[in-house]
Amino acid sequence: MNTKSFKTKVNDYTKRGIPFLFLIDFEMQKPFVCKLDELNAENIFYQINGKGNLVDKQNINPLALNISQISKEKYNKSFLKIKKSIHQGDTYLLNLTFKNDIEIKSESKYTLKEILQIAKANYKLYFKDTFISFSPESFIKIKEGKIYTYPMKGTIDASIKNAETIILNDVKETQEHNTIVDLLRNDLALVATKIKVNKFRYIDKIKTQKGEILQVSSEIEGYLSKDWKENFGNILLKLLPAGSISGAPKTKTIEIIKNTENSKRGYYTGVFGVFDGLTVDSAVLIRYIEKNKTKLIYRSGGGITYLSNVEDEYKELLQKIYIPK
Repeated sequence: MNTKSFKTKVNDYTKRGIPFLFLIDFEMQKPFVCKLDELNAENIFYQINGKGNLVDKQNINPLALNISQISKEKYNKSFLKIKKSIHQGDTYLLNLTFKNDIEIKSESKYTLKEILQIAKANYKLYFKDTFISFSPESFIKIKEGKIYTYPMKGTIDASIKNAETIILNDVKETQEHNTIVDLLRNDLALVATKIKVNKFRYIDKIKTQKGEILQVSSEIEGYLSKDWKENFGNILLKLLPAGSISGAPKTKTIEIIKNTENSKRGYYTGVFGVFDGLTVDSAVLIRYIEKNKTKLIYRSGGGITYLSNVEDEYKELLQKIYIPK
């Protein structure tokens, strides 16, 4: 399916009030849409804020990740390339991502679907035994004619003394978050009016198999036109790729990402969501495990700015490799 046929189908479904799931990759080359009552037959399972066709399971065995992490030398090579682009003025915030081979360590052997069933997250997706995502990051929500987006920028180990104060007062993290909030305010202005920031830099706590982390988010709101259901496909494509996992300025930054990462992200850092007949809820596809032949690959990344240092960014990259519990 190309973006033109995707847009046409999405507009038709929302206009007629037909519930469906949508999925779009980072490169916007493989958009997908499926009616909710056809998902099981397609081997697709999801859960959004506790609702969906995915049934949770309790994990009774200890679970850990054995990570074949990207080398610091390889990371530093890409990091320096991004820093050069920043100093040249081509970008001022870029989300740099990598692949890391992982092995699930447990007394039981888990399938991709079973890993997702024991993970705790607001947004969970299993797609045809090719990847899973247990994302903490909302993309957009639409309710009663209003559209909301929730940029997430800033991560810290919750066990650090005064972690919340440290992350909220960190100059680099504050500037990075400000940049993304400004970018997404501008993105929403492409499709909505009366844009405002409702909540700025609030903290979410996430439990993982390695301990707890804190993440920083904001909430931005706008008003859609009364005919938004007839144009939801158009609205969605105008907002992509998501600013929080690309950077700013968006167009040039995406070009640098493609030249630096040297492989397509695919559905990683794309978006998925559900229209239930009245409202929309969706997520950015982060905290993402994909199957590659006999291996599992965990993708992670972080935002690079002129204030970034390689040690902190490399640590954050690895910190984001977890299964929430």
